[in-house]
Amino acid sequence: MEEVWLGLGSNLGDREANLREALQLLSRKVAIEQVSSIYETEPIGYQEQPWFLNLACRGLTQLKPSELLSFVKEIEKQLGREPSFPNAPRPIDIDILFYGEQIINSKDLIIPHPRLSERAFVLIPLAEISPELIHPVFQRSISELLAALPGSQSVRKWKDVSSLSPTAF
Repeated sequence: MEEVWLGLGSNLGDREANLREALQLLSRKVAIEQVSSIYETEPIGYQEQPWFLNLACRGLTQLKPSELLSFVKEIEKQLGREPSFPNAPRPIDIDILFYGEQIINSKDLIIPHPRLSERAFVLIPLAEISPELIHPVFQRSISELLAALPGSQSVRKWKDVSSLSPTAF
């Protein structure tokens, strides 16, 4: 089993329901062990769209990285995500943030996620569940990466889900 960290986001439809359904579907092949609070965040890049709800989760999987990518893309499709332009509105987005301590740089998959160190909407929920996790490329903890981030991105706690068991999803 490999430990993985995923980032989930939604800004179309019932955003919270989309996140919960994605977690349920993920749990078929990823044993979800920890889920952050849900945060509401302003869009990055394309601004003319609704705000996102975001969370991070940590789990264990037997899937290889490429299999995990295929699995999360299938969940996105199942929940209504359609191909579009970069940073477009979407009912669900699932990013593989880390896969153990592996560094992968292929045509289809880059792990750790290449922009996670620039994004408060990823680092804040990730720091909530794994503050001491070390980024294998930068050799800095998630807490350190978050502390170094400029404060220009709007991220606010929307709902605390820490009282829920990961199996509740």
